[in-house]
Amino acid sequence: MEPQVDVEGMEGLIAGMGVLMGVVALLIGLAISALVCYLIFNCYRAIPQEHRKMEPGLVWLLMIPCFNIIWNFFVWLKLAQSYKSYFDAVGNTTVGECGYGLNLAYCIVTACAVLAFIPCLGPIIGLASLVLLIICLIKAYDLKGKIGVEAQP
Repeated sequence: MEPQVDVEGMEGLIAGMGVLMGVVALLIGLAISALVCYLIFNCYRAIPQEHRKMEPGLVWLLMIPCFNIIWNFFVWLKLAQSYKSYFDAVGNTTVGECGYGLNLAYCIVTACAVLAFIPCLGPIIGLASLVLLIICLIKAYDLKGKIGVEAQP
């Protein structure tokens, strides 16, 4: 006599594992989004009030799904403009455009990520977006560090 396999029980187990993996992926995604928001928030806070083009607390609107695609343009471009305003005011011309072009490229690539359903193109766009995000954060923190240096006599 052959052993019987409980197919219905296995299907339920597999479905449950799929749901669990989906929840874990969602939580990891939210944690990464929150970390990015926190990092950008800190950059805005470092910029003197009179040079900020956006209040730091508005960065957290990036946590809203779908809306964040559009809001990225406001957050990242205004961050570069805020840095530029500050460095222009203190006479530092060595910082260039303060990452404006880089931030714009990140926003465009991220907006194009809605094309992720196209086979082969989605992962490439996602990887490009991740790489640009990391570069933008590095640039933003480099500029943030220069604000502290500028403030010292």
